[in-house]
Amino acid sequence: MVFQGFTGSGKSYLGCALAKQACRNRIRTHYVRMPDLEEEWVQAQDKPLGAAKFLKKYGAFTLLVVDEWLLDRPSGDFLRILLELVERRYGSTSTVFCTQYQQKDWHQRLGSGVHADAIMDRIIHNTIWIETGSYNMREKTGAVQA
Repeated sequence: MVFQGFTGSGKSYLGCALAKQACRNRIRTHYVRMPDLEEEWVQAQDKPLGAAKFLKKYGAFTLLVVDEWLLDRPSGDFLRILLELVERRYGSTSTVFCTQYQQKDWHQRLGSGVHADAIMDRIIHNTIWIETGSYNMREKTGAVQA
């Protein structure tokens, strides 16, 4: 599933709501921001079997919510591990992506190469896309409270 929309439009809220409901139903779930996922990958590389453990950890969750998807362009090593992770999860587990970027912008943000092609191929098919809109709820809430 992909939640795509403007900053403050409720993407993270919806992703967290799905994760909470999954937890209530005893479904193995994890929420992670993409910058934190990349930082964890950087730290895992320096450890024995770090890549294997990283992939095993994130591949095992029945539901994985990745917030701030493509906020920063993934580096070469992280791009390759993203492909491996998406491949492991494809067809067997559920992944929610929360992003500000439209699908047409993903390929470029993923580096426009064969890894981008492969990642996109595994995500865009059989995915539910939900546009959360262009209305910033934080802005509205802040204006009401002021």
